[in-house]
Amino acid sequence: MNGGAHVARVLQRHGVQQLFTLCGGHISPILTEARKVGVQVVDVRDEGHAVFAADAVARMTGTIGVAAVTAGPGVTNTLTALQNAAMAETPLLLLGGAAATVLRGKGSLQDIDQLPLVSPMCKDAVRITQVRDIGPTLERLVRLAQEGVRGPVYAELPVDVLYPEAIVREWYEKEAGGGKGLAGKAVSLYLKQHLYRQFRDNNRVHDVPVPLIDAMEPRASEVSTIAKRLMKAEKPVLVLGSQAVGLPKEAADVALAVERMGIPVFMGGMSRGLLGKGHRLQLRHKRSKALREADCVVVAGFPLDFRMGYGMKINRKAELVVINRDPSWLRRNRRPTQAVHADPGRTLQALAQEVSPKPSWEGWLDTLRERDDARDAEIVEEAKGGDYVNPLHLAQEIEARLSDDSVLVVDGGDFVASCSYVVSPRSPLSWLDPGVFGTLGVGGGFALGAACVRPGAEVWLLWGDGASAFSLSEIDTFVRLGLKVIAVVGTDGAWGQIARDQVKILDDDVGTVLRRTDYQTVCEGYGGRGFLLTDRAQVGPTLDAAREAAKDGPVLVNAWLGKSDFREGSLSM
Repeated sequence: MNGGAHVARVLQRHGVQQLFTLCGGHISPILTEARKVGVQVVDVRDEGHAVFAADAVARMTGTIGVAAVTAGPGVTNTLTALQNAAMAETPLLLLGGAAATVLRGKGSLQDIDQLPLVSPMCKDAVRITQVRDIGPTLERLVRLAQEGVRGPVYAELPVDVLYPEAIVREWYEKEAGGGKGLAGKAVSLYLKQHLYRQFRDNNRVHDVPVPLIDAMEPRASEVSTIAKRLMKAEKPVLVLGSQAVGLPKEAADVALAVERMGIPVFMGGMSRGLLGKGHRLQLRHKRSKALREADCVVVAGFPLDFRMGYGMKINRKAELVVINRDPSWLRRNRRPTQAVHADPGRTLQALAQEVSPKPSWEGWLDTLRERDDARDAEIVEEAKGGDYVNPLHLAQEIEARLSDDSVLVVDGGDFVASCSYVVSPRSPLSWLDPGVFGTLGVGGGFALGAACVRPGAEVWLLWGDGASAFSLSEIDTFVRLGLKVIAVVGTDGAWGQIARDQVKILDDDVGTVLRRTDYQTVCEGYGGRGFLLTDRAQVGPTLDAAREAAKDGPVLVNAWLGKSDFREGSLSM
């Protein structure tokens, strides 16, 4: 067995359906052997997009996401996506090619010291130098990625560990100059010994049972204490983050648990859509005000970071319960009344066995619902008028057309954030956004991963015009794979989220001005269908035409947005 076959065997054993990659000679055996065992090899146009796609697969399925990239620039091109996965706590395996073991540090093509670059972003990063170690090492890394605080892991596989021994032997003999002369014979002897160590027992198959991952169950006493706090409360609030659906196969059970407890809930990250559209317990607006008034707040899998006002916006007199897989986030920024180191989803399921709705909570929920409805009414008014296309009106028209199986991928600043006030994911695990790292450029890769996971679903990709340029090239990948992605670019000719406040504060638009580029033509150049939308009256008909065209492949709607002050003062730093 060559090294690539050992890699493929591990992927097959763990149920990996897709391997995302950009080809390179260093990693070719991984790709060919993966395809032999039935893993779909999906080649992208940028290595970072391969990692973003693998990230999306892991978030939506619970199966580890896998990407393979070639040495040197192949690895360095993944760094932003890798850090994004780390901060999103995504279980992901990155396979990196490398120069031959005997040539490392000697000036070989694309030979750099890769481990120091990726190690700070990974739970572990290792270099594998013997074929027989590939299986055991990858098995350990796959488990590690999914344990405790989930995150990416990295395995470096030198080219001479992946290719068949006979081919590597030929390479070595060529480098040794045929073993002529005393020096040549010495080099040849050294290489033979090196080959023996490298390929010794290379057909040994690591075939042990795939171990179960510890789900981090909460202690019964902890659950009972939380339940008592909630049942004493008159104004309880739940805040759910991505960790609440960190076990995707249990998302429906978590949703049922939240519904059974009857507590008003705010959701962020991957937890958006957990209760479907328009559930009476689900709130979207005025979260800070609700937290200031609540008397018991349970924050499940959502760090008290800038999105939560560092915990300072929560009522100081409230009982505060923080549930998180990461012990470092249990007491950071704000000391809670109770800190629970456990899986948030499992904890919510256990809580539902001890917490039931109190009649007095109905008045509290009604108050929060009235605020939500009032804010929605304000948005309806703000969606009226304006030049070109009002971004809120565009979002409303998209919302009205989302199918029940739709997946929403959002990538951008001002336009995307405006849409988040209006569009609603229809089901759990159907919302993918840049996350806490604020990474622009996730769109193409995320949409690719989502479309591969749910090939029959309607995948909407909402792009800001600035963000779109990072991954427009993946339309080529959508076309090659026949993926029915509907992309909408909100084009305002600016880095809008930055420009609005920069001009107001510093009286200078430097660096924030873009063109109203013909993004629809770019899409057509890659083989998709493009639509230009400049008139408010044509929003509905254009979106309808785009949905119809998407039955045959990817489409892009270039929507020219008018000026909007909807999110004035929203710059995050």
